Amino acid sequence: MTIPQGAIDISSPAELPKVTEALEKVKEFSVDVEADAMHAFHARLCFVQIGTDTEIFLLDTLKPGVEVSSQAKVFADPAVTKFFHAAGGDLQYLAEAGIRVKGLFDTHRATTLLGWAKVGLADLVQEKLQIKLLKEHQQSDFSLRPLPPGMRDYIADDVRYLTDIGRLVREACAKADILEEVELDCARMAEEAARRPDLATEFKPKIPKAGLSNNQLRLAEVIAWELHRKRLAWAQAEDIPFGRMLSNAAVGAISANPPNEAKDLQRREGVRSAFVREHGEEVLAMVKEKVVLQREGKLPEGPLEEARDPKRKRREDALTDFRKSRAIDRKVTASVVLPNALIESIAKTNPKSLEELSQVPWIGEKRVKLYGADIVRILQTV
Repeated sequence: MTIPQGAIDISSPAELPKVTEALEKVKEFSVDVEADAMHAFHARLCFVQIGTDTEIFLLDTLKPGVEVSSQAKVFADPAVTKFFHAAGGDLQYLAEAGIRVKGLFDTHRATTLLGWAKVGLADLVQEKLQIKLLKEHQQSDFSLRPLPPGMRDYIADDVRYLTDIGRLVREACAKADILEEVELDCARMAEEAARRPDLATEFKPKIPKAGLSNNQLRLAEVIAWELHRKRLAWAQAEDIPFGRMLSNAAVGAISANPPNEAKDLQRREGVRSAFVREHGEEVLAMVKEKVVLQREGKLPEGPLEEARDPKRKRREDALTDFRKSRAIDRKVTASVVLPNALIESIAKTNPKSLEELSQVPWIGEKRVKLYGADIVRILQTV
């Protein structure tokens, strides 16, 4: 085990070649990203941390000319492994900055598929390396300049041990005979992270549906979308993350059980008193308007989830049951057999043969060999 000491600050374009030179010599390195997403409406990429066995580089991407895209070539090389931990958001920021990642190995996704009880980076470092990581800066504002010493140490530590952890996790995946499945899922994550989502159009309401009729659910979805539009406007005006203005849980709670007055609104999960004082009247007026429109049969069509094919839902359920039984047989987690994204894709395309099934993205040769005939048979009988 080799743990790099210290860290090298990259705060000007003239210093970028030393990063390129270091990465051209290695076949594996670790990556992490810091943004000010907890503190601003439009989050900015603040740091990209890169760690090898011998060096750590802290790229200050808020400094003029410090472009992480200068490393695009090595990031795009599938022969070089890039260890990330919980890469989803990081990949989106990098894509926006001109970086597409090939050769991704996400230790969070891998340990989740392994079924480990604790999958946080600090937990893995503690368990595998007997080193305690301090996590008090997880919600700090990484746009601060100069960066306080404690925060600088924190972001460096996020890659200091990650390469070694990545190797240990990859070895565990190989031992459990799930490495191909993990690598396919990581490749899917990297491919799908082409950009950050459009906040205005890519919202999916999380509404507690238990006990709601179809009419109530439709009303709830319309209210949820209107609440989302409003919280975006309010959050942008205050330059804060929209989730701090009103959480997804609060949007769902309000929508599922529309309040009639301020005291009802304040009882909903996640709704703060300050929010009720500032925006309560507008929320209640909007809710009342939607209720009246529904009563009059004039409820507008919102950007609701598209009507689902009942047979597609049955195919998804059948594939979910199938993966449970095969996971028990293989003694692996269910998502190793078929992750949710793959179940959705197979149910949507409904392949009629092994050849068609093999064309489904991210299924891989191993899954087709192990489960292909059964999957085709299940789809034919649903």
